[in-house]
Order: sequence, then C-alpha cells, then structure tokens
Amino acid sequence: MRETDKDLRIIRTKELIREALIELIEEKGFEGITVKDITTKARINRGTFYSHYQDKYDLMNRCQDEILAEMKNIVRQNLGDVITEHHSNIPQAAPINILVGFFGHLELNRKFMKALFKADLNFQTKMKAFMWKTLFVNNEFPLIKQENLLVPSEYLIAYLASAHIGVLEQWLNGDGKESPEEMARILSTITIQGPFTAAGLKN
Repeated sequence: MRETDKDLRIIRTKELIREALIELIEEKGFEGITVKDITTKARINRGTFYSHYQDKYDLMNRCQDEILAEMKNIVRQNLGDVITEHHSNIPQAAPINILVGFFGHLELNRKFMKALFKADLNFQTKMKAFMWKTLFVNNEFPLIKQENLLVPSEYLIAYLASAHIGVLEQWLNGDGKESPEEMARILSTITIQGPFTAAGLKN
C-alpha cells in the first residue's frame, strides 16, 4: 500500500470514529458510551480504535484539541489578512470578520460542536483558555493590551468567555436560522456596544 493511500485510510478511519462518537453522544450521552459502542457504530474492530486512541476520553480530548486548533487558524488567517491590508493597525471591523469565520466554521461542524458541548468534559474551560490566549497572550496579533484594561483581566476574560459560549450554545442548539454573518453582527453588537445598549436600555 502506498503511503498516500495509507494516510487517506487513516483519515477516513478517524472520520468514521468521530461520526460514530457524535451519533452516540446524541443517543445516550458521553458517559453512557463504551469503546465497543463506538467500534460497532463505526464498523471497525477494537484494535483499529486502540491504534489511534487510548480510550473514549483520549478520543474526546483529541476532538476538542482539533476543533480549537482549527479556530486558532481562523483567527490567525482572518486577523492576519486584515492587519496586512490595513498596515499593521487593527480596524474596528476585525472582530466581525473573525466572528464570521468562527460561525461559518461552526455551521459546517454544527453536530460535532453540539456533541462537544453536550459531553462537556472541560470543553468550556478549554474554550476560555483559548480566548485568553487569543485576546491577551497572542504575541503575533494581540487584540487587547493589558495596560489598557479598566478591570482585572481574569474577570474580563471570565465575563467575555462565558457570554460568548452562551451565545454559541444558544445558536448551536437552535434551528440555526441565523446566518454566520447575522450571528457575527449579533455577537459583536452585544460585545462592543454592551448588553444594555443591545437591550435598548441605553442610547
């Protein structure tokens, strides 16, 4: 077997395992799933599963890390393009551009994301850590500078992360009638203008 064929086979096997995991979480919840359930659903043998993952928890952690890595690439690509175009200055439109990319990616992976949130297993904690690194620790394209903060950074990131995750879950669990562009506008309005303004309580 050629190396490329072997690589494609591995990729397809992992896709089958991930698809099986998503369906099983919807059916019985993560804690009720066994490796046997996954291999039966994916139509692979246990040896094939264990050649890629230690157990179902390792599988879930890898899935979480993969989606976060994809989100990081979206930030790097979208923000990098915007900064290059505007000569190293971050324009006000940058957050919306990034959010459109986020929601577009989430729309393509809606079932997967819903499964990750449903299973949890510290996914929200990882999401908060991801936002911390993206907003404050990103040495390449820092969005927020610590010296400009009016409140302690840990409270700001806790507020922003919890609020954003809540909006993401609401959209994922709904019927998805809003487009990625519309969701980017909604979330950026709440974030940039504030919840009171968004609620019509403040001009």
